[in-house]
Parts: sequence; C-alpha cells; structure tokens
Amino acid sequence: MQLAITSLNSGSNGNCYYIGNGREAVLVDAGISCRETERRMQRLGLSMRQVKAIFVSHEHSDHIKGIPVLARKYKLPVYITPDTLYRSRMDLSGVEVLSFTGYEPVQIGSLSVTGFPKFHDAADPHSFVIEGNGIKIGVFTDIGAPCDHVIRHFQQCHAAFLETNYDDGMLEQSYYPYYLKRRISGNHGHMSNKQALELFVAHKPAFMSHVFLSHLSKDNNCPKLAKSLFETCADGTEVVVASRFEETAVYNISSQGDIFGRTLTVSDITPAGEQLSLF
Repeated sequence: MQLAITSLNSGSNGNCYYIGNGREAVLVDAGISCRETERRMQRLGLSMRQVKAIFVSHEHSDHIKGIPVLARKYKLPVYITPDTLYRSRMDLSGVEVLSFTGYEPVQIGSLSVTGFPKFHDAADPHSFVIEGNGIKIGVFTDIGAPCDHVIRHFQQCHAAFLETNYDDGMLEQSYYPYYLKRRISGNHGHMSNKQALELFVAHKPAFMSHVFLSHLSKDNNCPKLAKSLFETCADGTEVVVASRFEETAVYNISSQGDIFGRTLTVSDITPAGEQLSLF
C-alpha cells in the first residue's frame, strides 16, 4: 500500500500540498488560484473529485488565497482553527468550516490528519502529519525553529515536505531591510538550509524515502545549493526540490522499501472505471 504525494506549488507566491491514497485525498493549504490548482492537478493525472478536505496551516495569504473559490466549487470542508479563521478574514460563506485541535486526529475516509503547533509569526500556526496505509507524510513549512513538536513528528515520517527557506549568507547579503532579515531568521520566521539540514541529519528515520525541500526563497536561496547540501547527507533518501513555479511529479510513498522512488502513473492513482476530470 502507498500514498501519492505532490507539491502543487511551494514558496511565498503560493503553497499547496496534495496527499492521497487513490480513493480520497486532502490538500494542506491552497495558496494558488482554483484555476491553477485544477491545471496542475490535471497535468499530473489527479482528480479533484478525490479531494475531500482542505487543511489550513495559518492565515498568511500565500497559504489561503485560493481556498474560498476552490472550497465552494468542489464543496470541500475547510479545517481551520478559530484564531486562524478570524485573522484570515476569508469569506467562507457557503463553505463548511470545521475546527481542529492540535494532536487530535481528524479522519478523512481512511486518511488521518493530525495538526500540531509550531513556531511562526501567525495567530495559531500548525504543521500536519497525514497518515494512511501505515504511512506518514509530514508537512513542515513556515517554521522559525524546529521545536520538540516538529522533531517528534519528523522522526515518524516516511516522507516530508521540509522548509529550506533561505541560505544564511545570501539573506545577510540581500537587499532586504534589516527588520525583514531579522523576521525571516528569527525563531518565529522561517527555517534556513542549515537549520533544516541539522534536523534532517539528526532526526531522519532510516525509513524516510523522500524529503521535499520546500518554501525556498526566490531571492535568498538557490535550489541547486539546497539540494546539493542535502544530497551529501541523504543516506538513501531521495531529495526533491518543491518548486515555486510548477508542480513536482507525483511520488508513490510506501512503507516497504521495494517501490520507493517510483513516480505514479495515471492508472496508479485513478480507481478502475473512473475518468479523470483535474519568502
């Protein structure tokens, strides 16, 4: 058994992550437009009809701006904490809005989604672990520092979207004003290549098949640099850069070692007889 995962977009221009099991799927955040989400899903051979819910990590616009239209069009429930909903100022009229609580799993079909608190400059920020078929996928982005919550969950994951937002030297030499540099590098900002790599090396479980370097800054990081840093310490884990410009491939994540790293085909992710529809 396996889970299918992809980053539809990752960066300050929009974040959206897909995790599914061939019958149902969830989105963590929806920070790109409904139309662009549909286009990218369609290119990957994924069906929006299998998406059953959207989970919201926090209220920043690059994580929520596509939610109102997407949720209304596909009648998707939106799981969001009360403080995040209040600060988001989203118009979710006509949408089923449901609250979640940290460390209390939410069941979406046979998928289990657990949120937990993290350090970030938002009202009530959460990261998520999605579990199904004995496999755990983590979404660990927009984190100022890797707290115990993050470390504990990272150690359990077969694959993870892990923030590598900036390179320390590039940020220090950038044109950003001082206050913004301090915000990004502070304990409630974003995680650097160095911080993420230290977390990866110290706490990566032996069974982690893939790590997706996520939320890379356009100005203060380099995809090739970040990937090369991780590949030197990967020890069998495939390193993938989640782009801010396009979707990644769909990866098939298994709890068994024999099919790690295989990219899914349309037949893998579409039940028999179903026709495909789509900082």
